[in-house]
Amino acid sequence: MRILVTILVCGLMLCSSKALEKPNILFVLFDDMGYGEPTSYRSTSLFKTPNIDRLAKEGMRFTDAHSSAASCTPTRYGFLTGRYPHRIGQFGVLSTFSPPLIPDTRLTIASYLKKNGYTTACIGKWHLGMSWDRPKVKGKNGTKEKLKIGEKMTGGPNAIGFEYFYGFTHARNIQTVIEQDTVVREVKPVENQPLMIARAVDFLKEQSRNKEKPFFLYFPMCPPHKPVVPAPEYVGKGGGGGKGSYGDWVYQGDSMLGQLLDTLESTGLANNTLVLVSADNGAAGRDYPPLRDNKGSIYEGGHREPFLAKWPGRIKPGSTSDQIISITDIFATCSEIIGVPLPDNAGEDSVSFLDCLFGKQVGPFREASVQQSGKKAFAIRKGKWKLIVHGDNKRELFDLNLDLGETNNIIRTHPQVAAELASLLQSYLDRGRSTPGKAQPLEYKISLDEIRFKKK
Repeated sequence: MRILVTILVCGLMLCSSKALEKPNILFVLFDDMGYGEPTSYRSTSLFKTPNIDRLAKEGMRFTDAHSSAASCTPTRYGFLTGRYPHRIGQFGVLSTFSPPLIPDTRLTIASYLKKNGYTTACIGKWHLGMSWDRPKVKGKNGTKEKLKIGEKMTGGPNAIGFEYFYGFTHARNIQTVIEQDTVVREVKPVENQPLMIARAVDFLKEQSRNKEKPFFLYFPMCPPHKPVVPAPEYVGKGGGGGKGSYGDWVYQGDSMLGQLLDTLESTGLANNTLVLVSADNGAAGRDYPPLRDNKGSIYEGGHREPFLAKWPGRIKPGSTSDQIISITDIFATCSEIIGVPLPDNAGEDSVSFLDCLFGKQVGPFREASVQQSGKKAFAIRKGKWKLIVHGDNKRELFDLNLDLGETNNIIRTHPQVAAELASLLQSYLDRGRSTPGKAQPLEYKISLDEIRFKKK
């Protein structure tokens, strides 16, 4: 009997040890942040981003990182599912009454981590649809009556793996605050982000009192997306990076990141927490040369993003990586970290960049990466080569090593390269995945030879 008790105690100690080995994971997502806004990415930037720059010094800064798409909703789908959003035909953005994009049968990074012992929370902007018990109304969603306190929804964050949700549907409905499945408050837009960061800080403090169980916190903020509503304490303090209060709004977003980092430090959570920070697409209407264009564009300015990572003792401080990574790759990276493989029907476009974080990766870690725009354009990136297939089937080829600004289309002088990249992209579309594994059923078929988008 004494031997049995000893075995059980040792087994429990081993399980506890394994749980402690799993890092906490914090992912902070800025909204509409351009690659050239943080000073750690553009030395001449007039914006004040001391906490993004702090992460660059304390962790790793990626110089060739990308969002899943050039707009909000598709990128968030890509992050949570590890799957390109064109798999479901999602190219545009949702509104308040749009139905859920992700069914509860699909494994997400949240449900995966929850199944593997993590406490999971999403605090901030959702923008992936919810089901509200309302009759259908003809016309656009914007014509419907506003949500009321006490109304309940289904199909939101709780349905796909987040144990706790406190946030709002999307930026245009920032005044309506939802907790779990219920509308709980109506606030002024300027009051929303202080509420979000306060709740996120409280969540971290709560987790510090239960360090036996790791946590996953997803914090999708509003800045610098409209409405530009900096809190009073940030007004006039954001530097000269934008007209009006835009710089102050960027500064407030950076400050919220700083509050999370400070809380990790003060609660003793920092040493066992992987912090990832990026943005969902380029800046709205703001170009940052040499990158071409901005939000919504298939050119680099639409989807090349700041991306930073910190993990004390694991990631070398002040390091830089030029590996081509995507927000879509976070899912597989988490899978490798905790050592539980993804099934064939999950994370079909996600590849782990863990060795990149550790500075061990030699050469490319994935075959190629794909981005998309709202006009149903695709870009496939393989090394220095980038092929763009626009929605009207116009094609462009760029050598980004020589032409980061995408000013010189060299498809006529390198037709074979363009043909090979187009063939590879079509194979990804046809197999339902871009990673090794079993081909998956197609929910939305795409042929690159077809006209997918016409200018009105």
